[in-house]
Amino acid sequence: MASFQTLINSQKPVLVDFSAEWCGPCKTMAPILEEEKKIVGEMATIVKLDVDKNPTAAAAYKVQSVPTLMIFRNGQLKWRQSGVIQAKHLEKLLLQYQNS
Repeated sequence: MASFQTLINSQKPVLVDFSAEWCGPCKTMAPILEEEKKIVGEMATIVKLDVDKNPTAAAAYKVQSVPTLMIFRNGQLKWRQSGVIQAKHLEKLLLQYQNS
């Protein structure tokens, strides 16, 4: 997999799900993100990042609770929220940041 910096420098929106295997709400997010991947297709990249396996990235973005979702575009953090987010809301955000 590409480095985190390379990944978030994409011209299309990149949704990063900072999560952990032991996290109940993270398990709730998994099918929502799978659904979202089908909806957005190539318009955006959606990745799951395990905070226990990637502590450097988690620390760099001060992730204190999981799940924390962030949208990056061209290397810039555009949006961030912790907790379970519904697919329709994510879809709207990804469309918004695809065009900005």
